[in-house]
Amino acid sequence: MTALPTLERRDFGALPDGRRVELVCLRAEGIEARVMSYGATLQALLVADRDGRLEDVVLGHDDLDGYVETRSFYGATIGRYANRIARGTFAIDGETFTVPANDGENALHGGAEGFDRHVWNIAETGEGAEPFVRLTHTSPDGEGGFPGELATSVTYRLRARELAIEFEAETDRPTIVNLTNHAFFNLGGTKAVTDILGHELTIEADEFLPVGDGAIPLGAPAPVAGTAFDFRTSHVIGGRIRAPEEQIRQGRGYDHNWCIRGPSGGEPRMAATVRNPANGLQMRLLTDQPGVQFYSGNFLDGTSVGKNGQIHRMGDALCLEPQRYPDSPNRPDYPSARLEPGATYRHRSTYRFMHA
Repeated sequence: MTALPTLERRDFGALPDGRRVELVCLRAEGIEARVMSYGATLQALLVADRDGRLEDVVLGHDDLDGYVETRSFYGATIGRYANRIARGTFAIDGETFTVPANDGENALHGGAEGFDRHVWNIAETGEGAEPFVRLTHTSPDGEGGFPGELATSVTYRLRARELAIEFEAETDRPTIVNLTNHAFFNLGGTKAVTDILGHELTIEADEFLPVGDGAIPLGAPAPVAGTAFDFRTSHVIGGRIRAPEEQIRQGRGYDHNWCIRGPSGGEPRMAATVRNPANGLQMRLLTDQPGVQFYSGNFLDGTSVGKNGQIHRMGDALCLEPQRYPDSPNRPDYPSARLEPGATYRHRSTYRFMHA
């Protein structure tokens, strides 16, 4: 049997304005990633089961139209600022900036036209044992209300049963940056979607950020001990998702930031582990970011048709989004999201798969 190439490029259709979108397929031992230039999006992630068969474990759409017509953030690169900014306003050196609100009165995931709505440039690809694709996008000064021209890149790289995602950004003016990938994971696969409430989750965090209305953090981190947010040891996601706790009510489940132990900005450290008991597939997340937003798919409402014609409903997937804390630009006590000219923003996260 002829081995498949470790890297392929395919046409993935055209936007209404005629711009073409490409799909880059990367293959390594036991894993395949398909990256779309629209939104620098992880369109599919196929992982080998115990018998070596590849199973797609991220939600998405079969064609470009699904991504354009419904902004669900499936697998997208999120920027300039992932998560929420209260009332869409923040200040830098006394000057106030406004990002148009698109989530109630708050700005979410870069506002109305975030990085997920742009066609990225495929700047570089590489084949071999560690195939990769590097995509770039330059956001002009003032776009979406953010100051400074921001030159951004994201690199998807495969190793055996492992996907690494690396973000970098540089600016010509003081600004804020918070980039992440918004993959919706279901370790049972996407051919016949069942919910993730039976998945087991561990989060390496002693504290999380309680939120108020609009999912904006209320203030300082709070201990997870004694709450439904304690995933320091493995728990079934659905076990406490209906707990009579105010924070569960606020998020309609889990949609909060956990403060990952250990220093951020260095080598990626263990942040979370997810396991599907039905098939034994396990995913470990390592990151150099200070926080991880765990979202249990609470707002999937059956209006989105995904791959294989599957309807996506509440709890059909989970997100683990490594990032700075929500609303950091308005919270000097949180890890800073500020980027200065001459400095480079960096974010490295790795998703490692195995059977256990």
